[in-house]
Amino acid sequence: MITEHVGETALPDIEAWANGIIRSEDGTVKALESYHDADSNTYVIRLCRGARVLLFRLSEAQVHTPGREPECEKTLRNRVKEVRRLLGRSE
Repeated sequence: MITEHVGETALPDIEAWANGIIRSEDGTVKALESYHDADSNTYVIRLCRGARVLLFRLSEAQVHTPGREPECEKTLRNRVKEVRRLLGRSE
């Protein structure tokens, strides 16, 4: 479980979790300006590198279900690699 908070109150926990993983993958990518999308029951995290942005979504079930954190971490690491690949190593 990434956080036991729900909705907007979960965002600081999710951002801290995401930034910890991202820093270990690539120091040039940051998780910024996250928000909770109640219509789709997802948390949207904007992965930023310079002026470039890639959106990353986690479902409420992923965030709040015990034991799903490794799955979320793997997906996030793949998105960071995707950002590097799409935007190149230098900026």
